[in-house]
Amino acid sequence: MPADALSQKLFASAKERIPGGVNSPVRAFRNVGGTPFFTRAARGSRLWDVDGNELIDYVGTWGPAILGHAPLPVVEAVHEAAKRGVSFGTPNPLEVEMAKVITSWVPSVEKVRMVNSGTEATMSAIRLARGFTGRDKVIKFEGCYHGHVDHLLVAAGSGALTHGEPDSAGVPAPFAAETLCLPFNDPDKLEAAFAATGAGIAAVILEPIPANAGLFFPADGFLAKLRELTAAHGALLIFDEVMTGFRVAKGGAQELYGMVPDLTAMGKVIGGGLPVGAFGGRAEVMDQLAPDGPVYQAGTLSGNPLAMAAGLAQLRELDKLGGWARLEELGARLEAGVREALAAAGRDYTFHRVGSMFCLFFSADPVTDLASAMRTDKPAFGKFFHACLERGVYLAPSPYETGFLSLAHSDDDIDRTVEVIGEALRTLD
Repeated sequence: MPADALSQKLFASAKERIPGGVNSPVRAFRNVGGTPFFTRAARGSRLWDVDGNELIDYVGTWGPAILGHAPLPVVEAVHEAAKRGVSFGTPNPLEVEMAKVITSWVPSVEKVRMVNSGTEATMSAIRLARGFTGRDKVIKFEGCYHGHVDHLLVAAGSGALTHGEPDSAGVPAPFAAETLCLPFNDPDKLEAAFAATGAGIAAVILEPIPANAGLFFPADGFLAKLRELTAAHGALLIFDEVMTGFRVAKGGAQELYGMVPDLTAMGKVIGGGLPVGAFGGRAEVMDQLAPDGPVYQAGTLSGNPLAMAAGLAQLRELDKLGGWARLEELGARLEAGVREALAAAGRDYTFHRVGSMFCLFFSADPVTDLASAMRTDKPAFGKFFHACLERGVYLAPSPYETGFLSLAHSDDDIDRTVEVIGEALRTLD
């Protein structure tokens, strides 16, 4: 990026006023080097930065843009909603419509409460699980990110069954001690944890398809073992489908795997690009929430009419278009092209995809958990990332993030992207 680029000047100004110059850490390009660009506008499959560069976008505002950027049905819905008022502080009809859609599309969700972010959804689901069970302990898995709430910013302890340790400054050790952090796809350690502390475990929370350490998948039988153990010990099973919900299938990852969790956290797609979150599940559990029950949770902007209007418009358009079939076609086209490009470049890197979500690991090893995901060649990825960016393709600026397709991507977009990926791979020689 030229030294006199407007993005350079904006970033320098931002660093004087915003910690790190960004309002979310991965935007700072620390994993790839260089200066982040600043976006002026986005439409369809494209971003335009403040310096006039046009990019094919595979970040999709980190998942919500499943129809593409600024889709007309969403823009019009937000415009009409805004004319009626941007926030009420009272119940509004769109909240009821959103609840009807979610509960009809996700059978495990009998009741749902809207919140304002994925972090708020997982935080509230954990509190509810503790209130419902009367227990304190929670199991999470390495590589599954559930937002920046204290008791979920936890890394594994030094031993197989030790309590978690804080994974961020500012997280009190006693908070982390209530969380057991286990390796993903390891049923033996999961069984051992329940055998040791099962009577104290309130819930197990996981991304059914982990998508915050790259993208990897549950091994055969792993989710079923989770369901068996939680049911046997009276703990709740919480699926964090903030990323996968309404993206990998109409009913999320739980539809793909035929699973019925007790609680589900949602976000991203259901907001149409506006701040949103939700959590829901069995009625007997959800009824423990205030005002009916003793578990307190509240939010000034929960169920905001603009977010509800945007989300409803997006979900209905996606359903009307039968969008998941088309997203699978686009994903398959991208996967075939990337695999051909890897072969042509003589690279045996690992490529994962499910529907419209994908990740290229710069490692030849199988990736099944956080430890294997971390073996990626980070310097090679950084060089590859910038080679793609220079050629007009924007991938996530980290080797540990997931890429997203949208219905706005065309076959030509995919073919050009594959061409760029092939060129970028050749720069690694």
